[in-house]
Amino acid sequence: MALRSPITCHVLDSMSGKPASEVRVQLQRFDGSNFAAMADGITDKDGRCPTLLEPAATVEKGIYKITFYTKQYFEQKGVSSFYPFVEIPFEVKVAEEHYHVPLLLSPYAYSTYRGS
Repeated sequence: MALRSPITCHVLDSMSGKPASEVRVQLQRFDGSNFAAMADGITDKDGRCPTLLEPAATVEKGIYKITFYTKQYFEQKGVSSFYPFVEIPFEVKVAEEHYHVPLLLSPYAYSTYRGS
């Protein structure tokens, strides 16, 4: 298996049923009072961003969030949308586990779940 970031994400455009490529994403960690940026990325042709962190990176227990810049994605497609960005907070409870955050996206709705 190829090495991957300990935190990854995936965006599926549920309007088209296809992966959402070229979505800008940002990973942040909560420091107790604010969120601080850790990494930036862009989804690939499969809608995935497997390189947010270096594969050898370790994550600490704590609260994180991934921000998906959805307005830019839909504007590039000429589609009007409601959410300019989507923030998905999550908690790392076991630092050694892999955390995958999928986003199912349409112009006026979104959903998420803990992926594997």
